[in-house]
Amino acid sequence: MTVFDRRGLLATATALLGAELVMPLGRALAAEAVPGFAPSQVQFTPEQRAQVSAICERIIPATDTPGATAAGVPAFIEMMLADWYSSQERDDFLNGLGILEGRSWTQYEKTFPALTAEQQDALLTIALQEHLGGDFFNHCKQMTILGYYTSEIGCRQERVYVPVPGHYDGKYPYAQVKRVFSS
Repeated sequence: MTVFDRRGLLATATALLGAELVMPLGRALAAEAVPGFAPSQVQFTPEQRAQVSAICERIIPATDTPGATAAGVPAFIEMMLADWYSSQERDDFLNGLGILEGRSWTQYEKTFPALTAEQQDALLTIALQEHLGGDFFNHCKQMTILGYYTSEIGCRQERVYVPVPGHYDGKYPYAQVKRVFSS
């Protein structure tokens, strides 16, 4: 049996993603937290949870491997908001979520989860380009990527998990594997 080191993966992802997630992740890594995505208190209404799930699934959709929703990314985001974000950071995120939902109603007269994939993509593109809710979409995208690639699905199914890397092979045929290795 292989030990799955989520703390090590979070530390690596923090280095890769940059400053926006550093403070909340720093607090999470410094604590002796129980592994998993169980928030200490509910942060989302059922409607917000559906919206976050839809956003995450557009960022990392299911293909030949499971998508962000199957990997538990919405629960990861809720846990981060509940346990590791300051009240201001949490309010900024929830405000951005509300602004995106308001734009969905204004533009399409539907909730974000009720939109077609093409409409969701168009709205998320607008959110990115026009900075709806500040930098909400970039922040949500970073948390989705972090949550996905620190999940067991992201680490073991999207990537090839090698707990103890073998010898160095400078001519390894990555084009044949078509996945990135993680350890």
